Amino acid sequence: MAQHNSHRLPGRAQLPTRQAGTAARGLGGAAVLGTVVLGTAFTGASAQAAPAAPSAPAAPAAAAPATADAAPSVAPSAALNSTQKLRWGSRGGAVQELQSALNANGAGLVVDGVFGKRTHAAVKDYQSSKGLQVDGVVGPKTRAALNGGVSTGGASAPSSSASSSSSGSSSTIVNAARSAVGTPYSWGGSSLGGMDCSGLVNYAYQAAGISLPRTSGQIANGGRWISQSQAQPGDIVAWSGHVAIYAGNGQIIDASGSKQRVVERSIWGNPIGFVTYR
Repeated sequence: MAQHNSHRLPGRAQLPTRQAGTAARGLGGAAVLGTVVLGTAFTGASAQAAPAAPSAPAAPAAAAPATADAAPSVAPSAALNSTQKLRWGSRGGAVQELQSALNANGAGLVVDGVFGKRTHAAVKDYQSSKGLQVDGVVGPKTRAALNGGVSTGGASAPSSSASSSSSGSSSTIVNAARSAVGTPYSWGGSSLGGMDCSGLVNYAYQAAGISLPRTSGQIANGGRWISQSQAQPGDIVAWSGHVAIYAGNGQIIDASGSKQRVVERSIWGNPIGFVTYR
């Protein structure tokens, strides 16, 4: 009997030590169990368990999402850095910025830097939602809206320079079109070796650094419709399936299929309207 007692007593004496080892090596609930046993055996152990509590205030990490949420609110102020007008046919980094800005407003565009049909439609949708003129052209007002409405002090200077550059582009467009007079008509062509109606319009606008869609229908629908009284030299006169450069004073320059060459002449027939890209 005494032997049984002497056999169990050493076991009890070693129990806290084993539990302490378990607590040191264990994880989760096992470590807590070891701490409870030690706390009952040693008053100092409970004092060591208390510092574990400060790890709970890891909750302040929730403050990080607040700063992450704050970042997008700054982005719109620099959504569009370019001051150039963007329209159907425009390409490059400025168009990518535009597409990203439109996506931030729910457009869902592929950011490919090509201002095509879907980007044109997304711009019109955005303009409509903001009460802007719905013309599919990203000018100062649409750009300011996409940039969070930041457009006051510096906006007047670009508009004056834009008007002067607009008049400069008008003469450039008309002069380029006139330089092509006499060029043979060639369906699908857009060079002085031969051109069709939309090829001539593209040729003239490229001289002014403006990219347009390729076909006559796309050109007509890609710009902003205006009345004849609003038309300026360099704007476009559109018929069903045909386009021409407006030269002013009722004159046009176009690649005529019937005359088989580029000519300058009076507006003929019944055009469906006038289109501007400015």
